[in-house]
Amino acid sequence: MTMPNLTGDRLAAEVLAIRPDIPVVLCTGYSKKIDADTATALGIRALIMKPFSTHDMLPLVRRVLDGERVKMESAESLSR
Repeated sequence: MTMPNLTGDRLAAEVLAIRPDIPVVLCTGYSKKIDADTATALGIRALIMKPFSTHDMLPLVRRVLDGERVKMESAESLSR
């Protein structure tokens, strides 16, 4: 979410406007601006909150590539 000149949600929206089929996973450490519902409304397929490990991220990426929209608030929700 925090990048110079463009936030992650804006970048995702611009990319998805060009190619809506691109699976986007948004990673953020803290943001009052975005939550799982907002991410879903933007077309983002998953939201994962930092900190997370590759053990958390790899199954998430697999699920997203398989076509799932994964709503989550934190890495802990991956184990559910």
